[in-house]
Amino acid sequence: MLVFVAGATGYIGSAVVRELLDAGHQVLGLARSDSAADILTRSGVAVHRGAIDDTDSLRAGAAAADGVVYAANQHISETTDPAARAKAELSAVEAIGAELEGTGRPFVVTSGVIGRTPGHLLTEETPSTANPVTALRLRVELSVLAAGERGVRSSSVRLAPTVHGRGDARGFIPTLVDVARRTGVSAFVGDGSNRWPSVHRRDAATLYRLALESAPAGTPLHAVAEEGVPFRDIAGAIGRQLGLPAVSLTPEEAGRHFTGFLAPLVALDNPVSSALTRQRTGWLPTHPALVPDIEQGHYFGEFSAEH
Repeated sequence: MLVFVAGATGYIGSAVVRELLDAGHQVLGLARSDSAADILTRSGVAVHRGAIDDTDSLRAGAAAADGVVYAANQHISETTDPAARAKAELSAVEAIGAELEGTGRPFVVTSGVIGRTPGHLLTEETPSTANPVTALRLRVELSVLAAGERGVRSSSVRLAPTVHGRGDARGFIPTLVDVARRTGVSAFVGDGSNRWPSVHRRDAATLYRLALESAPAGTPLHAVAEEGVPFRDIAGAIGRQLGLPAVSLTPEEAGRHFTGFLAPLVALDNPVSSALTRQRTGWLPTHPALVPDIEQGHYFGEFSAEH
């Protein structure tokens, strides 16, 4: 099929594009700039000029395609106003959903699992409730899933907070590496037993393709290969690569050590199951787990995009 991909040049979107092309699909990629258009053209992708805040361009891209992947979500660490980002993304997905209404065509949106049920196992069937971590983004996901009742084969790929792999320059792991380098220690909170789910970028891209090809309307899917990696194991792997000690901090010390968006998250216990996703789609992660991926060393040299 011809798939319109918003966010086609991003960390997640570019992996999705590669997965779709390798599987024999064609891709129409949204490009806001000449440089983005050049990247898409060199990748064998047709270019659709527009932007996330240009809903007319989004509707036109959706109208031209057999299905849509929205992978344009901005990262939590970006400094722009989160409420403004969420509002813009809600307008974007509502425009796409309106264009696809009644067609039965697939629409896959990007969401996340972080902070939905702290300390309790999150499954695909856990009721969605808003909290300070999820409230802004939840409306985007719910809007797309609700389109399933209006003739859109909609689904949501909920990403693990650590989508790791080569090319990861702004995610949680490179940020933790930067903190360790700056402070001279690789830290965790308390005994470090709190769990972070993870998924390799290439495995996540496969799930997007499977969702596009076969997910029933209104289906949430969990892009989670590891249910929960103890944070002390992550800190230990980073410390070993940098030759720094892995140390325990009290919650008060952690609040000063991990500044910005990391501070409220480093002690979060966020176990997540993907059992139903695997059962429903046949998804089987095959790429390296988080700690072995850290140990490959690519997070510690110069930035190197995945080829």
